[in-house]
Amino acid sequence: MSLLQKLAAYRFSRYFKLCFLVWDIVLLNLAIIFSLLTLYDNLDRLDLKEVRTISLLSNVFWVVLLLYRDSYRIVRIERIESILMRAVRMILIHAALIVMLIVILKFSDISRLRLLSFYLIFFVFLFVSRVVFMKLLKYIRAQGYNFKNVIIIGANDTGEHMRKILSKDLTYGYRVLGFFDDKVDPFAFIPSPLLGGFDAIQDYISTENVDEMYIALHIDSIKTINYLTELCERYMVRIKFIPDFQLYTKSRRVEISFYENTPVLMLRKEPLEITSNLLLKKAFDICFSFLVIVLIFPWLFPILIILIKLDSSGPVFFRQERSGRDNIAFGCLKFRTMQVNASADKVQATLGDKRVTKIGAFLRRTNMDELPQFLNVFWGNMSVVGPRPHMLMHTEQYSELINNYLVRHYAKPGITGWAQVNGFRGETKELLDMKDRVDYDIWYIENWSLILDLKIIFRTVFNVFQGEKNAY
Repeated sequence: MSLLQKLAAYRFSRYFKLCFLVWDIVLLNLAIIFSLLTLYDNLDRLDLKEVRTISLLSNVFWVVLLLYRDSYRIVRIERIESILMRAVRMILIHAALIVMLIVILKFSDISRLRLLSFYLIFFVFLFVSRVVFMKLLKYIRAQGYNFKNVIIIGANDTGEHMRKILSKDLTYGYRVLGFFDDKVDPFAFIPSPLLGGFDAIQDYISTENVDEMYIALHIDSIKTINYLTELCERYMVRIKFIPDFQLYTKSRRVEISFYENTPVLMLRKEPLEITSNLLLKKAFDICFSFLVIVLIFPWLFPILIILIKLDSSGPVFFRQERSGRDNIAFGCLKFRTMQVNASADKVQATLGDKRVTKIGAFLRRTNMDELPQFLNVFWGNMSVVGPRPHMLMHTEQYSELINNYLVRHYAKPGITGWAQVNGFRGETKELLDMKDRVDYDIWYIENWSLILDLKIIFRTVFNVFQGEKNAY
């Protein structure tokens, strides 16, 4: 028997929180030591009372924060981005508490530079350890270990959708054994085996190794659901219910909040409705746009302005009313890339468009025509990353043709976006092109994270050098 087989026989998941807690404390104290060695080449300052006090409180605060915020929650299908974002938020909260304490206690022996190096090193340690752990866990599951055996009650669309989620990636660690139902939905394609009707469930779970049962039945089947609940508790099978949200909405993305003990269903999850996320994105936008304005504008803008003026007559900048957050219009800035024309606010640029100037074609191809929009970001009209703002006429037109079109205006428009880095940019020749773009924009709103923003920025820069077929 291999080592992986032996380890797979144990339920280590119940010890995850304790193991991670101990591991994080080890990393935190290593970061303290490394930060001292980096700045002072020795550990003599550990003997200082103020340094010892802050080091001890750093350990205490980290333990309290992580236990309170449940940052060690392990969800098998959770993306690595969300796991890392939880760690980033904890570090920011921890740093704010420590800095506040240093100011209140007037600890003069605490070096601000050493404190900064500590958090940078600690972040690197956490980042690497989280990534390595997730990669290791995925490798183990890909080898066929650390799996949970699952059965689904309800051979219908809801049950099949859950099967697809659990089976999407082998590394999630789920093995769907099959379905149970007295009557298969004739309109649902069920590829997994139908193991029997409701009366066969007891014999199956009493003889087979079943870890979890997912119930995808209509609420009308309450007697059957109550029976299955008793059955699972008798045979130590964890039971999970899949509410039939299709009664309310066709959306597959819903969010449940609890108002005291009353569950409230919302159509979709919106991370940017959380105040801390909104402030984080706002701070990032201000800092990023400020750096671009200070470091790039002073030397690049004069060059581009001269080239634009030499290439054609007319203003350097082009200001156009576009749809912003909550569908409120704002003046979006760009470098002028066309000859001055009366249809600029009505007709999109097309391939080989004669209105586009020579320097304008270069600016469009490299996305440099969008650079003035960093001023929009700094002023608060736009974000660095978000759904691209459309002309008012297009917003009015497409909102009539695409039901969920205006959902993209729940977020601030961006200089670049998830749709753009996935190839949906430029001219929309057919309605389907816009519908696909809207789907990507809504996915971004539902799945926002700072790491996702950084990923989009990186892919945008990469695409500029690689070249894009729709950049015209």
